[in-house]
Amino acid sequence: MKSPLRRLALAGVATLAAGALTAAAHPTTDTGRGRPAGPPPVQVQLLALNDFHGNLETPTGSSGRIQTGVNADGTAVTVDAGGVEHLATQLRDLAAQQKKQNTITVAAGDLIGASPLLSAAFHDEPSIEALGLAGLDYASVGNHEFDEGAQELLRIQNGGCHPVDGCADGTPYAGADFQYLSANAFVTDTGQPLLPPYAIHQVQGVEIGFIGMTLEGTGDIVSQQGVAGLGFADEIATANRYAGELQARGVESIVVLLHQGGQQTGPDAWDVNGCHGLTGPIVDIAEGMSDAIDVVVSGHTHQAYNCEIDGKLVTSASSFGRLVTDIDLSIDRRTGDVTSASAENVVVTRDVPADPAQTALIERYRTALGPIATAQVGTAAQDLTRAQEQLFPTGTSSTGAPVFALGESTLGNVIADAQLAATDDEAGAVAALMNPGGVRADLGAGPVTYEDAFTVQPFANNLVTLDLTGTQVQCLLEQQFQVGRTLYPSATLTYTVDPAGTTAATGADPCTGSRVVDDSVAIAGQPITGAGTYRITVNNFLAGGGDGFSVLTAATNAVTGPIDLDAFTAHLGATSPVAAPALDRISVRN
Repeated sequence: MKSPLRRLALAGVATLAAGALTAAAHPTTDTGRGRPAGPPPVQVQLLALNDFHGNLETPTGSSGRIQTGVNADGTAVTVDAGGVEHLATQLRDLAAQQKKQNTITVAAGDLIGASPLLSAAFHDEPSIEALGLAGLDYASVGNHEFDEGAQELLRIQNGGCHPVDGCADGTPYAGADFQYLSANAFVTDTGQPLLPPYAIHQVQGVEIGFIGMTLEGTGDIVSQQGVAGLGFADEIATANRYAGELQARGVESIVVLLHQGGQQTGPDAWDVNGCHGLTGPIVDIAEGMSDAIDVVVSGHTHQAYNCEIDGKLVTSASSFGRLVTDIDLSIDRRTGDVTSASAENVVVTRDVPADPAQTALIERYRTALGPIATAQVGTAAQDLTRAQEQLFPTGTSSTGAPVFALGESTLGNVIADAQLAATDDEAGAVAALMNPGGVRADLGAGPVTYEDAFTVQPFANNLVTLDLTGTQVQCLLEQQFQVGRTLYPSATLTYTVDPAGTTAATGADPCTGSRVVDDSVAIAGQPITGAGTYRITVNNFLAGGGDGFSVLTAATNAVTGPIDLDAFTAHLGATSPVAAPALDRISVRN
C-alpha cells in the first residue's frame, strides 16, 4: 500500500495534475516567551540529489567513482560511490544528525530515463519506488522525465499499470511517494503547468516554498513525441513569477529545484565542494533570479559544485546517486526569512551498510527481469569509451582554461558503424551519424552482456534512413558547430574541419558557416556533390530535429528501421571481438 505524502501542501495544481494535495507538517508553537532576544530560529536540513537516472545498483566504471583529490604525479584520487542501497543509508544517517528531524529530501530532475536495464525494463517504476523508500519529498522534472511523454509522466506520479505492458513485474504500481513539480513545463492547449509548480512545506511553524523546473530547452533535447502538447517557459521569468506568488502567500523561505546547471573549470574542477570558475547556464539564471530566492538545487550537467551566486546558495550533486548535498538552513520564526544557508556535498561511499529494504527491492526486480540481462551479445577487444577527442581550441573559459571543439569517440564510432550495418541493405544507407548524448555509458574490455549494451543505448530509438542532398549533408556538418555538438560518423563518412573557419550565428542558416571544408566531405572515399542524393541513417530523435539539428527535418524519403539497441547488439555479435576504431574520420586542417 502506498504511504501518504509526507508533510505536503501544494499550490497551483495544473489541469492535468492529480488534484489538490494537502497534509499537516506537525507544526509546533514557540512564542519566544522568556527569550529577550526573541524565539530561536528553526533549523532545517535539506538533503538534495539530481540526475539519478535509475541507477539502483552500484554504477560501474567511471560512472561509479568520485574524484576526491590529486596524487603528486597528477593522477586522480577516486573513491567508489553510488548505489541506492548505500544512498538510502547515507540519507538516513545524515538525517539522524538533525536533532529536531526537520529534514526535507529533494531532487533536481532526471531521476528516471536513460536508466540501466533493471529500472528501464519496468518503465522506471523500480526507481520511483526506491526513491520513495529513501524518503524523497519533492523533485523537479528533468528533460528525461519526458522521454515517454506527458501522460506517462502523470502515470509515474499518480500510479496505474503501463497502458501497453501492464503491470510488468506482476504487482500494481501505486505511483510516486513524492511530488514532482513542473513550474515551467506547461500544457500548450491550456497554458497550465503539467504538474504543480510549487509546494509549501511547513516545519515548526515556518513555511518553505519549493519551486520545481526543468531547462527551457527541454523541447530541443527530447524526442518530439515525448514533448508533444507541451511547452517550456524561461527559467528566470518562471522562478520569479512563482517566488512572487509564494511571497504573496506569506512564504519567505524559497528553494528552487532546477534541472539546469553548469560546471567548474580549471585544475581544481574535481573539487566537489568547490566553485572554481563556474560556467554554464546556471550562472546567468541564478543572477537573474529574484533576491527572494534563497537556494537553487541544480542538475542536468552531472557535475558537482557548491557555490554562492548573487547571494544565493547554488549546488549540484554530480549524478547517479554518488553524492548527496547536505544543506543547512536557519529560518527566523518571526519573519520566515532564511538567515543563513550552507551546504556540503557528501560522497555516497560503499563502506556503509546496505539498506535492507533497498536490497529486497533490487532482488525482487532482478528476479522479475530474468536471464536476459546476463546473456552475452559480444566481446570488446579493448575499452570502448565515450571520451571525445579534442579537435581544436575555440576560446577560453572565464578562468582562462582552453575550450575545445570535440570530435569522435571510440564507442560513438562503433555505434555509428552498427547503425550503418543495420540499414545499408534494405534502406540503402551509405553513412550514419550518431548523437553523443545518446551514448550513456562506456564498455569495458571483455564479454558484453545485453544489460551492458542496454546501459550504453537505453532509449529504444528507431533508426531512420533519409535522403539528403550533398548540400544538406555539408550544412548538417556545419550545424554541429552552431549547436555545439559533434555527431559521430560511420567509417564511410570523412571530412576536414578548419579552425580558422567561422561558425554560423545561433538561429542563422547553418550553411553560412565555414568550419567544414566543403570539398573534403566524402562518402566511401568519393567527394560528395551538392546536387547528389545520399541516404543517411540517424535515430528518430535526430530525424525530428533533436539537439538542434534542424537540417534533418528537411530530409525526404524517410524509411524507419530497427531499434538502435538491436542494431548495436547485432553488430557486436557479428564483429566480435570489437576493437576500438581509429579516430580518423574527422581531420583538422593545419
